[in-house]
Amino acid sequence: MKIHVLHTGEVRVSPYLPFGGDNCSLLKASGITTPQKDWLWLPVSVYLIEHPKGLILVDTGWHRDMSPNGVFDKRAQIKSLGSARLYMVNQGRIAMGEAVDEQLATMGLTPADIEYVLLTHLDCDHANGLKLVKDAKHIMVAREEMAGIRKGFTERTRYQSRWWDGVTMELFDWNGTEGPVGHSFDLFGDGSVTMVNIPGHSAGLCAVKVTGGDGRFVLLFSDGGYARKSWEQMITSGICQDKRLQRQSLQWIREQSMRPECIESLANHDPDIQPHTIELHPLFERTN
Repeated sequence: MKIHVLHTGEVRVSPYLPFGGDNCSLLKASGITTPQKDWLWLPVSVYLIEHPKGLILVDTGWHRDMSPNGVFDKRAQIKSLGSARLYMVNQGRIAMGEAVDEQLATMGLTPADIEYVLLTHLDCDHANGLKLVKDAKHIMVAREEMAGIRKGFTERTRYQSRWWDGVTMELFDWNGTEGPVGHSFDLFGDGSVTMVNIPGHSAGLCAVKVTGGDGRFVLLFSDGGYARKSWEQMITSGICQDKRLQRQSLQWIREQSMRPECIESLANHDPDIQPHTIELHPLFERTN
């Protein structure tokens, strides 16, 4: 198996959004009180997994229409996001050739070649590009994540259904007990690709654990933390639905990341991570 770490543009946020810590207020995380000169540009990652049972894409990144000429475009992004309030919290840009469908084309692939699109959660920088891969065979998201997008004012700002209008999405239920709250979804029933619920940032947020035949694994922990230093120093992010669960999930990420079997543990927006390819033993055999 191979995991291709791809960058689909960048997102600009207040430094308190990714690294605000346990006592960060939502107002401070939003960046309203922080000059934009102090904001951070962070990568927006997606992951293409070459698996014996088919190609798997984890998240979709930005849609081309939010940066149509490959540069930062305020008007285009507000139109793509469908929310001026959301634009005020995070801005984005995506260079030409970096949209997920463009990168697939460079690899000689089309969205129809993708067996599964796995969405870790439905924030804009993870799901805005969904329509670019709508021809994938299966597009999947946790039932809890979909159920949580209309719970309150903050959620109605964070999530815009226009990103997936016309896209067929499948809701999955937990079929396993791995993770900080005992909720997981084993995609193939063999432990090779597992969606592990790491709630806090959002209700249905998932890490993706990819395990090879020798038991070694790669952990893609999405926005369970924003960088390696998040789990090393236990720095929670400023945007969350439940701080207690967020910290509990980050502790699980830390424990998994420190295991000797963990080859790499990757946050979606870690500025120290460059695009690269990770190889795992291709044949998975359960040993317990």
